[in-house]
Amino acid sequence: MNIAVAQIKPAKGDISANIEKHLKFVELASSLNANSIFFPELSLTGYEPDLAKDLATDKDDNRFDTFQEISNLKKITIGVGIPTKTKSGLQISMIVFQPNQQRISYSKQRLHEDEFPYFENGTEQIIIKIENQKIIPAICYESLQIEHAEKGSNLGGEIYVASVAKSKNGVEKAFIHYPEMAKKYSMPVLMSNCIGECDNFVSIGFSSVWTKEGKLAEQLDNKNEGILVFNTTTEEVIKQII
Repeated sequence: MNIAVAQIKPAKGDISANIEKHLKFVELASSLNANSIFFPELSLTGYEPDLAKDLATDKDDNRFDTFQEISNLKKITIGVGIPTKTKSGLQISMIVFQPNQQRISYSKQRLHEDEFPYFENGTEQIIIKIENQKIIPAICYESLQIEHAEKGSNLGGEIYVASVAKSKNGVEKAFIHYPEMAKKYSMPVLMSNCIGECDNFVSIGFSSVWTKEGKLAEQLDNKNEGILVFNTTTEEVIKQII
């Protein structure tokens, strides 16, 4: 299976512009024979907690129908980031579109303390099944907590995908944690980070792929948008800078 992670610079609070950018990346991933593509945390709005209340929506928002259409057409799974509404508040979520299936939503289960004033925790771990392989989705801070990977592994997860918005400090922590996690659970780890200003920090990119042995297979830089496509059989990676 070929699984892609995108590194983008979202337009702050501009869902329409970000949808257009996402679609270009989906087209690129498809042209590189990817079966799936995952985007950074809150990729459709940018990581902007102060704006989340006004931008929050749900997985059935008809603005997202275009993702379902391209998923059906290109036979590709797409994971995008958006704040979602609940009965009691807001969550940081990934909406997943799969060919000719009902779209699903995964919400971050463990928030960083800075997020407590804006969001509430998700309550359920999901597994995304693609071509008989099982992907564990993770969203930023929780991906640095080993119990999250353990829970996903116990559910049969085989590939770990972290959708993040990380500063230099966060990426440095990830580069220590992810290789060890990959080795501990014998599963590849893919990180999709954004670049540019986010909230009160700068997200520094370096989206990366580690093999199940914990080896860094490939990474992007801290300046450019781009895509990594990882083959789960050969462990080879295609890198393309945009």
